[in-house]
Amino acid sequence: MRANGKSGFALLLIGLGGLIVLHKLGFVFGHHFFGHLMGYLVPIAMVGLGFVGFRSGNKWLGGGIMILGLIILLGKMAGLIGWLIAIGLIVYGVSLLKNKWA
Repeated sequence: MRANGKSGFALLLIGLGGLIVLHKLGFVFGHHFFGHLMGYLVPIAMVGLGFVGFRSGNKWLGGGIMILGLIILLGKMAGLIGWLIAIGLIVYGVSLLKNKWA
């Protein structure tokens, strides 16, 4: 078998699928880390596969999978987005105070 970009990607997909199957069967490797990682990998994979489907001509199915993956990913990242908004508001408020008193 010749090694190229597609075979490397295929091996990566096979490895990730095998880890998911092992996890579902109860063989857990770093339960919290793996569960947390899969919580982000699955929506990212959905976005990627939706993009590939969209680009290959199947606009409805590819776009639908991509939008669904983005919605799931947005829900997963809501905590991080909240932290970023809070930090941004604090930095903006401090900059307003500095400009007022300067």
